[in-house]
Amino acid sequence: MTVLALIALVAGLVLQFDGPSRRSDHIARIDISGVITDDQKLIELIEDAAESKSAKGIVVSISSPGGTTYGGERIHNALVKARESKPVVADIHTLAASAGYMIAASADHIVAGESSIVGSIGVIFQYAQARELLDKIGVRLEAIKSSPLKAEPSPFHEASEEAKAMIRSMVLDSYDWFVDLVAESREMDRAQVLALADGSIFTGRQGLENGLVDALGGEAEIRAYLKTRGVTDDLEIVDWTPPDETSGLLLGSGAASLLHHLLGAPLTISNEIDRLAGGKLFLDGLVSVWQVGGQPDRD
Repeated sequence: MTVLALIALVAGLVLQFDGPSRRSDHIARIDISGVITDDQKLIELIEDAAESKSAKGIVVSISSPGGTTYGGERIHNALVKARESKPVVADIHTLAASAGYMIAASADHIVAGESSIVGSIGVIFQYAQARELLDKIGVRLEAIKSSPLKAEPSPFHEASEEAKAMIRSMVLDSYDWFVDLVAESREMDRAQVLALADGSIFTGRQGLENGLVDALGGEAEIRAYLKTRGVTDDLEIVDWTPPDETSGLLLGSGAASLLHHLLGAPLTISNEIDRLAGGKLFLDGLVSVWQVGGQPDRD
């Protein structure tokens, strides 16, 4: 079989088994897992699902400890926008903490497992302190700055009180914004959210009691809610995934993946590097993330 014949065969299989599912009436399911970052492909996927006439509702399946505050903000806003055209349900699996919960709060309805983890409402700014290490190896960094607070705090020397105050002001401003976001999205009093927003995490059961979750369960509970919004419970739930690096090829990402298995070689190096690196390695700026064994999100 020639390569062209193989390509034609794969293209036909993809169109037959993968294509029609999004063209028929269905419920779109979008996975949001791992560390939250400013993910343009995910934003576009949410926008496409919101605009799709065939997708009668959107389910976002969340398993995330959080990530960058800005990344969570952008995804939150995209889902709030999607709610204008169709119901959105957050399905919390293992964990939706910090920016992960920020995203969950954007939904019309939140469903979690009884032992799922939710909460950790707060913001943190972290930086490494390498001064002692540099002293041991005899390295010193000198800097000439336009003003004392430029590039502060620095990992190369102790932060001044002015630098700490500057960063703390930013953290608290973002914290207030996060609290207001949850209060508005969950239709809760701000004082009620503040009582929960000390960095604490909760089980799904506790989240239901304190207003952070609407129901415990899974697909049955999701379908039950969507039915109250006019979405029939016999619709198929279809996974929507963003295109990978091969999506610009003639066949698209689904066919490229199948070709990879047939031909035994990756079609892009970047995918392999990302896989070996374990995804996003570094987070910059303000972070809303739950860390096991770390400090609370708010001092």
